[in-house]
Amino acid sequence: MLIVLTCVLVPVALLATWVHDIALDTDRYVSTIAPLATEPAVQDAAVHRITEAVGAHVDGKKVAGDIASWLQSQGLPPLAADAISRLGPQIDSAVDSAVTKVATRVVHSGVFATVWRDANRAAHNAVVHALTGKGRGAVGVSDGTVTLDVGKAVDRVKDELVAAGLKPAAKIPQVNKQLVLFHSDQLAKLRKGARLLDVVGNWFPVLVVLLGAAGVFLAHHRRRALARTALGAAFACLVVAIGLVVVRGYYLDHLPPQVQSKAAAAAVFDTLLRFLRVSLRTAIVLGVVIALGAYLVGPGRLPVAVRGYSDHTADSAARWAAGHHIGVGRVGAYALAYRRAVTLLALLIIALVFALWNHPTVLTVLLLVLVLLGVLAVLTLLAAAGRVQLETARAKPGRAQDGR
Repeated sequence: MLIVLTCVLVPVALLATWVHDIALDTDRYVSTIAPLATEPAVQDAAVHRITEAVGAHVDGKKVAGDIASWLQSQGLPPLAADAISRLGPQIDSAVDSAVTKVATRVVHSGVFATVWRDANRAAHNAVVHALTGKGRGAVGVSDGTVTLDVGKAVDRVKDELVAAGLKPAAKIPQVNKQLVLFHSDQLAKLRKGARLLDVVGNWFPVLVVLLGAAGVFLAHHRRRALARTALGAAFACLVVAIGLVVVRGYYLDHLPPQVQSKAAAAAVFDTLLRFLRVSLRTAIVLGVVIALGAYLVGPGRLPVAVRGYSDHTADSAARWAAGHHIGVGRVGAYALAYRRAVTLLALLIIALVFALWNHPTVLTVLLLVLVLLGVLAVLTLLAAAGRVQLETARAKPGRAQDGR
């Protein structure tokens, strides 16, 4: 029962850690959300929304008519004046192009990235607000809609338009400057679960590890129980990872009209969940590695053959070294006598390093596995050297007696 409970709770513990760390850690939150400012999909959505918010539309028809009337009063033929009066749509298009060009330049410059980063650092509880309903910030949440205030970028566009000679831009009124990032009718329900995960985020992973350790300790076949626990937890994380892919596809296929850009919504979704996905992949790889390790120390035919080949290779290397008068002294004897204790100590140290590692990844697991394999290889060679020294010492008295 403890093992099954552990397997079910491992992905929940990872989710709790993600909610707690990403939502409440200012530096990690900013580093998570900052790349969105340079995400092409988000930039395109920002350009579109800022252009709409600026709203610097000149009445092209009226302007063209005024120009035609003035030119006609100056002696322009009526036919030519009539042709000029029909240039209203072209004037509107030229003004819109100018606004879009300036907005694009602002968004693709460091201005928008700075506005994005500073706003989110000054109010890092934006994600907390999105998940728990608490706090306010550059990213706001209302009725399940998550928005970004692009007011500073809009003001910058207005200033550049006025500086470029488009005087009507100075009269742009204060309008809605919110860029909708994503919308979910289920956000209110998710907040309840997020609050609970935030509360248990600190100690819940430790509790899950203790439950798993207790289940393995109470089992009749502990090695087999350890392997099954690791594989069960890995499978549970794999199910959750697949579930995230399904949820992502369903969400993007059912976006409400409030969301201006599907690509931007996908970028926000992927960015906010990046660390959770990394944690799930890490847990899957770690579970497989632990299960494989538990299998290789067992009595199966393949594990015995692997260990036998390893010891045989180490013995051959030690005999070659002894034949060339290369020795390790008393270290080999100690390694032979305390090999099991040293192996257990190495395992505990590796486990402690992994536990203290700040947000480990798959590469972290592989690196620690390589370090452990290196330590075990060195220990095997030292133990083989000690074994050869012992065999040599035992053979010397017999040779001396044969000489008499």
